[in-house]
Amino acid sequence: MKEDFVFVDELAPGIRWDAKYATWDNFTGKPVDGYQANRIVGTRALCTALERAREKAESIGFGLLLWDGYRPQRAVDCFLRWSEQPEDGRTKPRHYPNIARAEIFEMGYVAARSGHSRGGTVDLTLYVLATGELAPMGGDHDRMDSISHHGAKGITHAEARSRQCLRSIMETCGFSAYDCEWWHYTLKDEPYPDTYFDFPIT
Repeated sequence: MKEDFVFVDELAPGIRWDAKYATWDNFTGKPVDGYQANRIVGTRALCTALERAREKAESIGFGLLLWDGYRPQRAVDCFLRWSEQPEDGRTKPRHYPNIARAEIFEMGYVAARSGHSRGGTVDLTLYVLATGELAPMGGDHDRMDSISHHGAKGITHAEARSRQCLRSIMETCGFSAYDCEWWHYTLKDEPYPDTYFDFPIT
């Protein structure tokens, strides 16, 4: 692991995680290049901010569940190759029902140079501490559709409230939201704003 990068659970214990790209449960339908372990990695600065966010969420009855943090550049390259392959329909209904897989980059759902590869971006949601159940958000992680946008029409009042709660927590703790994905947040003062790393998660 690169210096200044750590496993999030070691610096911010109490945060749940499920590294989707290390599993078969993601939009490509299989584990992604560079994700050799189901762990979430980030910079120390990211972990410090996430610990603040965890404490703030806990104060109102929620916990944090992370789906992704640092993303090796080779994973992004894997996404690009996947987008150029013929459609097989396996993950389309769940993840990109209304667009072609070739459009995921041009529509801003995946970037050829991802903030995740800088170590300062996370994908996450809230869960209810008392029950362990995920907060209703109105759309799954990596749902590449307008329903995932902040301010999306067609979600319930409870789902909109959950999204706003997550956004308030994250922005208060030093993160910026991304308009197209309710789960995606980037540290405002990220330590490596111009560096894209490619070491694997092992």
